[in-house]
Amino acid sequence: MGRCCAVAVAALCFLVAAGAAAAASPEEQLIAKYAPITRLVEQKHVCGAGEPYRPIDVSTLFGQDTVALRGPWNTNDLVKIGPTRKDLGAGLPGYHLDFPGSPLAPGCGYELWERRITRGTKPTIYGHIAKQRTFPNSLALQYWFFYVFNDFNNTHEGDWEMIQLNFDAATPKQALAENPTEVGYSQHESAERAKWGDPKLELLDGTHPVVYVASGSHANFYDPALFLGRSASEGVGCDDTRGPHTEITPAVRTIPMNPVLAREVFPWIAFEGRWGELQPAFFNGPTGPNDKNQWTWPITWSQGWRAHSYAIPAGGALGTSTTDYFCGAVARSSNLLRRLVHHPFRILLILVGLTVLLTWLASRTSWRPTAPLHIARRRSWGQTVAASWRMYARRPLLFLGIGLATIPISIVVTLLQAAILNASTFVGLSKAGEGGADRGWILLVIGTLLTLAGMTLVQAAAARAMVELDAGRPVGVLQAYRLALRNARALLGALAVAVPIVTVFTASLVLIPVALVLATTWALIVPCAELETRPGLAVLRRSGSLVLRCPFKVLTLVVGGAALVLVIGPIVGGLVLLATSASFAFVNLVAGIVYAIFMPVVGIATTYVYFDALVREHEAAATSASGVLPAELPT
Repeated sequence: MGRCCAVAVAALCFLVAAGAAAAASPEEQLIAKYAPITRLVEQKHVCGAGEPYRPIDVSTLFGQDTVALRGPWNTNDLVKIGPTRKDLGAGLPGYHLDFPGSPLAPGCGYELWERRITRGTKPTIYGHIAKQRTFPNSLALQYWFFYVFNDFNNTHEGDWEMIQLNFDAATPKQALAENPTEVGYSQHESAERAKWGDPKLELLDGTHPVVYVASGSHANFYDPALFLGRSASEGVGCDDTRGPHTEITPAVRTIPMNPVLAREVFPWIAFEGRWGELQPAFFNGPTGPNDKNQWTWPITWSQGWRAHSYAIPAGGALGTSTTDYFCGAVARSSNLLRRLVHHPFRILLILVGLTVLLTWLASRTSWRPTAPLHIARRRSWGQTVAASWRMYARRPLLFLGIGLATIPISIVVTLLQAAILNASTFVGLSKAGEGGADRGWILLVIGTLLTLAGMTLVQAAAARAMVELDAGRPVGVLQAYRLALRNARALLGALAVAVPIVTVFTASLVLIPVALVLATTWALIVPCAELETRPGLAVLRRSGSLVLRCPFKVLTLVVGGAALVLVIGPIVGGLVLLATSASFAFVNLVAGIVYAIFMPVVGIATTYVYFDALVREHEAAATSASGVLPAELPT
């Protein structure tokens, strides 16, 4: 009897399931068949690093007393607190929703608010089949994602994203019998395509596309990586989809193809306003799906999809890593712009103050005379700068050749990037997750050491060349490097102690001021090792004693000059990235060339500062001995 009951129950369940499947329309079946799986950058702690936002059911916004509907007259025209879906169904062009918080100073408020209003609900996306009259035998299957906040460079409330699958089919029933032809993942103002079956398109259970969501921007990608955008369509900045990930299988709700039925089921789809607070320019809340080109012209829109996105190699040398610098520069610039919009008077006041301060400082120093030779003499700050450029300009081929000798180092770094990042495994580290991050750190360390080696060689050769020129002896690039290598043991010994110590203090973040003090104290290591006969540790002590003679010059001209030159290359490379479609290897090489052109100037200035400190030391000794000040010293 028990077995019969079990069989009956199983048969009943089968009939119910079969009836439900039969009740589902081809439209609903197609949407369910290809529903995507999302992988978001894992967030381990509330308000911590990672992606905090999930695609939500927009019905959680309606009736909320923390959501306002505002009119088109100005940003504070309150129409209603807690608007309903029917309110939005009236169209209301020019109106906008307003969530609690400020997109120009978001903090963690939007994340906490989303957690509160979505408690007990499941992440949700919206499936919709779109047709275009001019392409009667094509069909677009779209999935729309709504996030409450876009925490990218252009922070704004509300964020609509989507993916689209194209079929060579006239109806959903026909589409069920065949595979899509291509897929497009939305990325900012455009999308990236993949043919169905393309290796980069990851599928689960054969039909469900895997979407890697970029942290903050919610742009959709096919791979976990760091991607660079160089235009409005790609997004200006860097999209990060690297793991570890949190995988989500969102609930899917169907927006009917029939426009009338769609408005009955989801009245809010008729809303013509913005899904977020009004702000200047790209800090504005976005319009809804029904106002996007792909809603009414899906096939035409798909013809403009890009074939690929640009993944950035991790790591790199300090002087050649344009792509790394570009990511940080765009983020910092956007933060500054956001603060400018939020507090314009305060930021403008600071900028004016800095301009006045720099102008005043420039007027407090002497800039002439600028005689580049007789290097062993005291020079003011301005005279040192002017003499350095004049020395370079008088013998450009010599110093340019000294700088360009570092280009092979840039090439080695680029080749190491490609070899290490593209290897399936490297010293036991995989490409994905923490293994990929560890590879990046290894590259960063290698690149940094090689860059410091190049910087040291340039400074050493420049110092040797200047001494030879001051003595009236001819000197070429190869001879300058041969002379520089004579005291290589003492120089390498000093660097072997200084570089690890400064690196460790820098890595600890809180001890960065100590690292800066040490870097300044040891900034004259190269001329001390090259132009004096001392062992490695004695070179460190000698540099410290000379720096005390003119600490401001050392800090601004040697340390600050080196830092400035190190960013000139990436800045130029960043402009090349924005203006062209050049490969990352080429752009990094361009940045390396720019770096090599300007680095000898720092070597020249370092040599002048060294001799300035040396003269001060001899002056002090001579004064204490006889009270007579020498005009200058022999080189």
